[in-house]
Amino acid sequence: MAADRLPHIVLFSGGTACRSTNLALCAKPVRLTRIVPAWDSGGSSKVIRESLDVLGVGDIRQALMTMAHGEGRAGDVVKVCNARLTSSSLADADTEFALYAEGRHPLLERMEPGLRGAILNYLRTFRAAIGTDFDFRNGSIGNFILTGAHLAHNSDINTAIFVFRKLCDIAGHVWPSTADSSADLSAVLKDETVVSGQHRVTALPEEQGRTGIREILLSGRNGAPAPANEAVIESLESADVVVFGPGSFYTSVLPHFLVEGVVPAIARNLHARRVFIGNILQCRETRGLDLAQMLQTAASVWRERGGVDVRPFTHVLASRQLLPFEKTVGAFAYLGNGALEATCARLGAEAVIGEFEDAWQRGHHDGAAVADSLSSLLRA
Repeated sequence: MAADRLPHIVLFSGGTACRSTNLALCAKPVRLTRIVPAWDSGGSSKVIRESLDVLGVGDIRQALMTMAHGEGRAGDVVKVCNARLTSSSLADADTEFALYAEGRHPLLERMEPGLRGAILNYLRTFRAAIGTDFDFRNGSIGNFILTGAHLAHNSDINTAIFVFRKLCDIAGHVWPSTADSSADLSAVLKDETVVSGQHRVTALPEEQGRTGIREILLSGRNGAPAPANEAVIESLESADVVVFGPGSFYTSVLPHFLVEGVVPAIARNLHARRVFIGNILQCRETRGLDLAQMLQTAASVWRERGGVDVRPFTHVLASRQLLPFEKTVGAFAYLGNGALEATCARLGAEAVIGEFEDAWQRGHHDGAAVADSLSSLLRA
């Protein structure tokens, strides 16, 4: 079957939580699009964003590398884009970066000249823009290449991603939900405390985590709403299944609803299944919540953002609750389902209860089981 005639699955997600699902879907006869956050405010992404006024590309690059892995791409270009600097001192890290930027790294030396030239151009563009004081330690070469491409192509992130995909020979699509480089996430806790920045919300101290999040806010440039990426709207128009999660609920999944135009675009596609995937564990953001409560919160935001006449979800994937007492993995308890059946009935969604935990990695999803369940919805 021609690629453009394959069923199209659009996956709203964060980074690592949906990796196994992404990998499993790559093995299915589907077209896959990942929609990732554009409000990463931690680590080197924060420094790059603040220094260059560009979109943080960490989640984009990570999703692209997951696509490459799932598609069996393991050539030299992918190896370079997946490399990370390991030197511990500022001077050594700068020297290590120069090995790549000057084409002296063995992976680049043996690369086909056209590919090598493109990568070097983007790395040099990045180095020229970032200045002499940048801390390269633990930096991702792929992030530097993608940021360089972003700058080289007139700050058009979609063109930069297109070029990056071609360099790595990746078929799957990855788009940030907004192309607004100023997109900023904050949370209002139930005691009225405001926590600004995605990196702070996702790492709430235990006391604030127990207080709980009342609402999240997403703003774009000059405080205006963050507009949807045009490529995301086009993807949603052709989707056969739109999937929300798994991932950090308040920083990686729900904020996509706050991007201007996303909810109406999903609601306009009346034939697509809309599937919410429950997490396996609670996290710092959702300590004390259950899946039913998360669904109610998501449904409320959906209605506020323009999804009044269309139910937010047609299906909810939830792990079977095998024991009547709380279990934990490390610091976090398993996410309970709560009043799931009653909540799904109110929302007009079908609860799909299954064994979705990986048997070998406690607290993680079994990507194959999730992908099989999503595939079955395409046949329903």
